[in-house]
Amino acid sequence: MIDRGKSFRSGLVATTLLATLAMTPQALTAQESRAAIIAAAQAEKATRLAPRVPSAAERLLVGLSGSLVEQPSGFFPYFDSVYSGGGFTLGGGYRLYTGDRTNVALAGLYSIKSYKLIEATTSSRGHFEGRLDFDGRAGWRDATQVSYYGLGIESTLDDKVAFRLQQTYAGADVTVRPHPVVVFRAGATFEDYTVKAPSGSLPSVEDVHTSVTAPGVGVDPTYVHTAVSAGIDWRPAADYARRGGLYAVTHHAFMDRDETYSFNRLDADLVQHIPILRETWVISMRGALRTTTGDDDQVPYFLLPALGSGSTLRGYGSWRFRDRHSALTSGEFRWIPNRLAMDMAIFYDAGMVAPELDQISFGSFVSDYGFGVRFHGPLTTPLRIEIARGREGTRLVFAGSSAF
Repeated sequence: MIDRGKSFRSGLVATTLLATLAMTPQALTAQESRAAIIAAAQAEKATRLAPRVPSAAERLLVGLSGSLVEQPSGFFPYFDSVYSGGGFTLGGGYRLYTGDRTNVALAGLYSIKSYKLIEATTSSRGHFEGRLDFDGRAGWRDATQVSYYGLGIESTLDDKVAFRLQQTYAGADVTVRPHPVVVFRAGATFEDYTVKAPSGSLPSVEDVHTSVTAPGVGVDPTYVHTAVSAGIDWRPAADYARRGGLYAVTHHAFMDRDETYSFNRLDADLVQHIPILRETWVISMRGALRTTTGDDDQVPYFLLPALGSGSTLRGYGSWRFRDRHSALTSGEFRWIPNRLAMDMAIFYDAGMVAPELDQISFGSFVSDYGFGVRFHGPLTTPLRIEIARGREGTRLVFAGSSAF
């Protein structure tokens, strides 16, 4: 007896197999055609491939980064401040590497107010697996018209007088990192000061003030200045960071050769950078306290803690407020249009000075706000340009380092 179901299934399989065999050459032909089309398109695209050409702005940023940030041997441009208040400053120097980690350099600066600096430096870093750094320096500076407004937060612009400050110095520091985020630093510097009548039209401090309103007026002290600090620092670098923080305390001892004007000062610094969305934006905050520790110490007026400059109260003139104690807070919101070379930021600063530490009060702080652009590299900020406004007007800031 014939199984009709089985016969039917066998016929269906045979028919399907014959149809598939009949279609296979056409399918293969279609696949080959598609492959040929894709290959032709790729070949044609390859003839039009070319390296991406950076925009003019990108070329400018990379060029600035290469010339200002990289530190090879040879001549280099130098953007920094001779002394706060000198105005726009330009300079240059020559650097020579004597090893992978060690270099010596000679550099000079000159400002539009005739402030002058010549400095020789040496740096040897990264020894003992990055745990030990040495730095040395010697130089001479001439600040021709340094402002003085008297003591205290209540001083006014009408009180402004000036002096000329010349300083010869030589010193060295050693930095030790027993742990990647723990930093100890110690240094000693010989500092010789000479105070003269200022250039320009402002009255001299000596013609207006006494030793009560300008302590140490008329003296030219010589110091051995020692500084010892300890801190926790997990920023990628001190002069440019988008993450990490610093919590440090530094003790300064200024030992006068004649002992009359010896004094001690304690500095406390807190910095915190909070990255947002993979460092697309950054919130940065700072607090700084400078306090003269001995009530009987005689501190020359030109070495008193001060606020007002491109790195403290940016909306106020350099050295605008002076007294025995100072406190400063700053906040910035930064965004990063170019990770290799440029940041932009809006900022707010507030602070005050006082004759006694317990007179520091947030209610008496003066403040400013502004906007800035910074050209940077991975570790340094060689050029910072900012516009800041305080209660005494608007100021344009040029600086050769980060704000904090």
